[in-house]
Amino acid sequence: MIGDRLESFTSALQRVGIAALALSVATLIAASAGDAYAHETEHPDLSGIWTWYRGGDSGPLGSGWPDDPPLTKEAEKKVAEYQTLVDPTGKTPGAFCLGTGMPGSMLGSGGYPMEIIQRPEQITIIYEAHTEIRRLYLKGPHTDVPEKDIFPTRLGYSTGHWEGDTLVVETTHLKEQVDQQAAHSNKAKIVSRYRLTRDEEDRKVLESEMTMTDPEFYTEPVTVTKRWQAVPDDEGRMLYYNCNEPAWEEYLEKLRAEAEESQEAAN
Repeated sequence: MIGDRLESFTSALQRVGIAALALSVATLIAASAGDAYAHETEHPDLSGIWTWYRGGDSGPLGSGWPDDPPLTKEAEKKVAEYQTLVDPTGKTPGAFCLGTGMPGSMLGSGGYPMEIIQRPEQITIIYEAHTEIRRLYLKGPHTDVPEKDIFPTRLGYSTGHWEGDTLVVETTHLKEQVDQQAAHSNKAKIVSRYRLTRDEEDRKVLESEMTMTDPEFYTEPVTVTKRWQAVPDDEGRMLYYNCNEPAWEEYLEKLRAEAEESQEAAN
């Protein structure tokens, strides 16, 4: 009987020891994972809502794109043909719910704010205008996608890396666009360098120096700088941009009018 109790007591101690060991190992693993995550995130946190910078020598609100960019003859011809076709109508891509694309979304967005969501492997930028979404891939499989699997779009394909406190982003695979101020061909490449600063009023400021290289549309690279100021957490939020809502409402009005006509005809 005593022997059985001793064996049971010893077994219990062994179970407690194993559990304690398992807990210790789990704690070490969690701590290591935490250290790894902390190491991965040892960069400025760009997260939050940002609006156009106002203050200092920022000058008038605008995209910063030069009024007379160094366009090639071929680019001038394409832009002129587009303007001749569209300008008399007064229509713009935005009227058809098309976002501006790059680099226009970064440089302008009609003055609407943007939100940045930052993770170690990816930074997501949401422009309130047209709810355009850019994904900047920093690590993982999306940074090395086969060429055949990347399709040209208005926003292009962006990968990035950190150089100290500066986020360097390269954007390629852009569709040719002549319907925005910063016109470009599908051979354009944009390199942006983002960094956090503070102004004289101690406001958090995000600055991006952007250089676009496009041998088909520009005789030399074009470099501009854009600044945003942080929106305090309790003072702003992103809104939904449903530019197609008026079209839906017009369609409903059309249906109501047709229903009334049918009813009048039946009477």
